[in-house]
Amino acid sequence: MRSVIYIILLVIFQSCASQSKPILIDSEMETNVKENLSYYLYYPEDYQDEPEKDFPILLFLHGGGESGDSLVTVKRNGPPKLIVQGKKFPFLILAPQNPNAKKWWNTRAVKQLLDSIVDTNRIDKKRIYITGLSRGGGAAWEMAVQYPNTFAAMAVVCGMAPLPYASWINRKMPIWVFHGEKDKSVPFSESENMVAKLKEMGYEVIFTRYPNVGHSAWIKAYETEALYDWFMNQELK
Repeated sequence: MRSVIYIILLVIFQSCASQSKPILIDSEMETNVKENLSYYLYYPEDYQDEPEKDFPILLFLHGGGESGDSLVTVKRNGPPKLIVQGKKFPFLILAPQNPNAKKWWNTRAVKQLLDSIVDTNRIDKKRIYITGLSRGGGAAWEMAVQYPNTFAAMAVVCGMAPLPYASWINRKMPIWVFHGEKDKSVPFSESENMVAKLKEMGYEVIFTRYPNVGHSAWIKAYETEALYDWFMNQELK
């Protein structure tokens, strides 16, 4: 009797097994991801006075604390803060806001915005620069990887820097990195290791480290006047 039951169960198992085969299909779906980006756009004072001249543009990406739906918060740090204080820049500055407080930057959307601004203004396409702090610094690294032929120079302040990115960045693009050694939010080692890797690979990199500064390294970094002179001396190669 037991042997009969065993045979019946074996037949049932084999039957089920023969009916449960893995399937591999191929298909496709068109996706459409939209992002509403509010932004500030700064024009240098001589933009209107020189209608035949093309100007450089700096893309600034803020940190996580300025994300959300209140554009005015973008003025808390970086170049927008300096503009409010009266500083004058020799180039346009595009400062979008990440509308998602808990999410990374949508870099594809940012690139679309940048392209639109470049196409509708008198922009020197060989002098498009990018900078970002903290979460925006991480996004700057990411955009340098995604769009290696867009930016003439990049400055990153205390941003996350995955080492594999080093192999994908335009080797001719000058880079300036800033980081506070006491940073507890984004470890100093993020920038330190990336800079070491880039230099090992032959990149042109400047590294400014602040010994007794925490995560707010952007205060000193964006008050560095030489940074903006450095940007103006760079051109896409």
